[in-house]
Formats: sequence, C-alpha cells, structure tokens
Amino acid sequence: MTDHRDPGPDVDPGLDVDPDLDIPDPRDPRPLGDDRLVFIRPVLEPDGKVVAGNFSYYDASEDTAGFEEARVRYAFGTERLVIGRYCSIAAGVTFVMAGANHVFDGPTGYPFLSFEGDWRDSLLDDLIARGPGRKGDTRIGNDVWIGRGATIMPGVTIGDGAIIGAGALVASDVAPYRIVGGNPARVIRARYGPEDVERLLTARWWDWPVAAVSRHLPELVLGRPERILSIARAEQLLGPAPATTQGSAS
Repeated sequence: MTDHRDPGPDVDPGLDVDPDLDIPDPRDPRPLGDDRLVFIRPVLEPDGKVVAGNFSYYDASEDTAGFEEARVRYAFGTERLVIGRYCSIAAGVTFVMAGANHVFDGPTGYPFLSFEGDWRDSLLDDLIARGPGRKGDTRIGNDVWIGRGATIMPGVTIGDGAIIGAGALVASDVAPYRIVGGNPARVIRARYGPEDVERLLTARWWDWPVAAVSRHLPELVLGRPERILSIARAEQLLGPAPATTQGSAS
C-alpha cells in the first residue's frame, strides 16, 4: 500500500491499469480531452514539492499555467503539498505554502530575510538558533472535494472524505468526513457519525485495486459505510492505515 509522502512509480501499487476495463488511464493528464478535468499526478514535475495520488484531478479550464505554477504559491522552502487519491479540486483553489509566512516574533513582520546581502546575513544565525518555525507539509487526504476558490493555508491537514466549501479559507486541520466552509473555515456538519467514519477509514476504498473500485461503484456512490466495510472484509481488501492524512477535528 502506497504512502503518499513518497512520489512512487508511474502508477500506484494496488491501482493497476487493467486493459479489460474501459476506465480513465491515470497516466493520461486529460481523460476528457480538455482542461475541465486534468489528472494532477502526470503533470507534476519529477522530484518536485507536490505529490499526488492516482485519479486526483483539478479543473484547469481557467488557468494559464500548470498546477504547480497556477495553484501552489510561495513554495520556497522544503515543505511539500501531498495530495491523496481520488481528490476533486475545483477551479481557483489555491494552496499557500510556508514560504508565504513572515517572521513576526518581534515588532516587525517585514521580510528582511528575503533580500540577499547584509540583511539576510545578519539574521541567519539568530533564526537558526531560534529553531524551526514552520508548520511542515500540507496534506490533503483521499477522496477530498475542495470547492471553487478555496484557499488552503500552510501546514494544514485535511482528512479523508472531507468537503471544503467554495471560497473557504482553511487555516486549521479538518477531520475526516467533515464539511467545512467560511473564512476562516468552520465545521458545518459531519458527513457521517463516528462509527461510520471509522468504518470508512478502516475500509479505505481508495486503496483498493481499481478493478474492485470499478466493480463496486454502485455501493461506493450510493451505498452505506457498513456495506463498504463488508465488501473490504469479504474480498480481503483491508490493509494497514497510514497515519499521513488523518486530521484532528477543526
């Protein structure tokens, strides 16, 4: 099972490209033939600061540059944007990385460190002595839907199955299967109760082989969590759950 902290091969293990299935090829950036739906993984720079799982897409119809240029801002540091599988990212969504943050420990927040020369040189030793001040990677779970014009701030973790409302400003972690909206984003409601959330996080349908996903689409789209977990157990699709995209409640 793939840990999405690592770029992985061209196709995720467990998400085989089955020639007998008439489904989108995750290696094809534009499965619909235009920019309304662009798979993220095949358009990323190798060894870059953005990592995405198979079948996650974004609406590029209003963009004038690629995903990393148009959607990811201030990626100057070592932090990465990690996106799981089967995510839906609408037009105008922006991911703000930690490079946007100014140091405001003292009276001024002016970015003196951005300028090479004496300003930067006089600050480096003190900043190193202060220790890390950044929040780390931004992590988007699996099967996350991010609505039009939402902004995701640095270091945020959005849990599996969450929905981010249009125009939301997400500045803190979002738990799995929560719907959030507003500025700053607040929980509107939970999609499921705690027991059903646990069932879905145990079943982890996004890690199933693509043939199993295709076979059980009616249950995945219209069914109930207990049925999804039953399928995962009956077909021996369960596996260890990586602790990389499960956010705390916001």
